[in-house]
Amino acid sequence: MMPRLITALFVGAALFGADHSQAQDAAGEVSAPSETLFRDVRVFDGSGAPLTDRTDVLVRGNLIAEIGPDVLASDGARVVNACGRTLMPGLIDAHWHSSSAVVSLQDALTGDAAYLAIVAAKANEDVLMRGFTSVRDIGGTIFGLKRATDAGVTPGPRIWPSGAIISQTGGHGDYRSPLELPAAEDGHLHPTEVAGAAIIADSPDEVRKRARELLALGASQLKMAAGGGVSSNYDPLDVSQYTEAEFRAAVEAAENWGTYVAVHAYTPKAIQTAIAAGVKSIEHGQLIDEETARLMAEKGIWLSLQPFLDDEDAIPQAPKNKAKQLEMVQGTDTAYALAKKYKIKTAWGTDVLFDARLATRQGAMLAKLTRWYTPAEVLKMATADNAELLALSGKRSPYPGKLGVVEVGALADLLLVDGDPVADIKLIEDPSQNFLIIMKDGTIYKDSFAAPDFALGGCPYK
Repeated sequence: MMPRLITALFVGAALFGADHSQAQDAAGEVSAPSETLFRDVRVFDGSGAPLTDRTDVLVRGNLIAEIGPDVLASDGARVVNACGRTLMPGLIDAHWHSSSAVVSLQDALTGDAAYLAIVAAKANEDVLMRGFTSVRDIGGTIFGLKRATDAGVTPGPRIWPSGAIISQTGGHGDYRSPLELPAAEDGHLHPTEVAGAAIIADSPDEVRKRARELLALGASQLKMAAGGGVSSNYDPLDVSQYTEAEFRAAVEAAENWGTYVAVHAYTPKAIQTAIAAGVKSIEHGQLIDEETARLMAEKGIWLSLQPFLDDEDAIPQAPKNKAKQLEMVQGTDTAYALAKKYKIKTAWGTDVLFDARLATRQGAMLAKLTRWYTPAEVLKMATADNAELLALSGKRSPYPGKLGVVEVGALADLLLVDGDPVADIKLIEDPSQNFLIIMKDGTIYKDSFAAPDFALGGCPYK
């Protein structure tokens, strides 16, 4: 099956659902007016500052047009009398896998393509309904789903796609079975490569070719595997993958297109080799040391770090990989401490894989950051800070405009929260109850105020 057919399946599978080219509110009514006025809100603007005094925010089209007291809207505008509730930017997950978050590893590797496409489309809608209006998809079969989402065929967040993970033989993205090694020399691709989940490239020339192919397909940034992984079977956690020359081939290809390379890496050697070649974002980094942290800070390298712990949100692993997982999570506290000590640019993401239950806990995983940060810092990381990382894609960004903030001229990706998430961060753990309005690009996708059973109960926030 050719990659373009896989893409077509993602688009076609999404067509089985309802046409969401205009969003629907909780009552099933179309809710996409040219103007929406949020009256009497307190604003978390993404900067980490305290909530503002009560004010109004006007959205015109897909942009925030005006912020201030007594804002006037045009006739026909949707007016939301928020009664002191909190308006904040839509959340951003900077390390997400749209095509493999909710399916089992076995299904991801061998499942029917049409089934996987339909499941991914539904999971994509669920992400948006959890208040995540943008994701950086950092490896997987994604281009067709992104196209369907952007076209309004199926609802979902904005997607910054990497496409297939570029991996060396025996690396973190090598999902071939032992019976498929040694590889044939006829250029035959493995099903995971055909589907666009991962691609094997050995040598600078092969890496350069695969990087250029992904950029041609629409990658907004590239993803490479720089070191051992937890869920991959061939590579111990401590191994380094790819040479500086191989990384540089991808970096040069990306920079020629005005974008950057991110790498999966845990260990100092893997991270330092990638940085020497010009990589701009380290995904994970749980096993960094002082020297590596200092280097990242000096060079302005991003650390896209996940709050991996040995708890209820640990991604299930095969028994032979569990020891690697335990070794990795033991470094999480140290990694966050070093990131804070050296003021490394730090992003947040979930990296949920192969587990539908964990996918529902995106907000809970974000709230877990209060182990290391204040609630205001947590919300800033998942809005303005993550948006700054997305902006590294430059002109390869699929969505021109400013995200992650509530300010005049910014894109209107907004959440109306029933309460103050800075005072009570746990509000984001239950988006179905606490996110009353979810807006992306000026369109309301969830509107609890329009539901016939929604009772305002006066103004609860005096």
